[in-house]
Amino acid sequence: MLPNQGYATYANNKIMTASPAELTLMLYEGAIKFCNIAIVGVEAKDIEKAHNNIMKVQQIIWEFQSTLDHKYPVAKDFDEVYSYLLLRLREANVKKDKEILEEVLTHLRTMRDTWKEVMQLTKNGTEVSK
Repeated sequence: MLPNQGYATYANNKIMTASPAELTLMLYEGAIKFCNIAIVGVEAKDIEKAHNNIMKVQQIIWEFQSTLDHKYPVAKDFDEVYSYLLLRLREANVKKDKEILEEVLTHLRTMRDTWKEVMQLTKNGTEVSK
């Protein structure tokens, strides 16, 4: 087995065996990673790199938005946050604006960190009785 094939198998197994909470965390981590790469692209004036990675962040946020369960009132709040982030990402992509991307990155990190806290409090997404 080639080294890249081994890593691909490992990554696929990690995804296939992850809980929904872990998958959500992986998506936040991916969005943060792609946003950082987009910032590097903007700084290097690499338009294609910036664009492609901003689009990856948008796709992750679209996924978050499409999976919201609107039977819970908090879904409306998340929907508004995701809509705002998508608006800012479109603006950042048009302008190739590093400051906007850094703003989005700050929000993504806050959301990721909050999600990690929720996972810890609920034992990885499963409710804990006290």
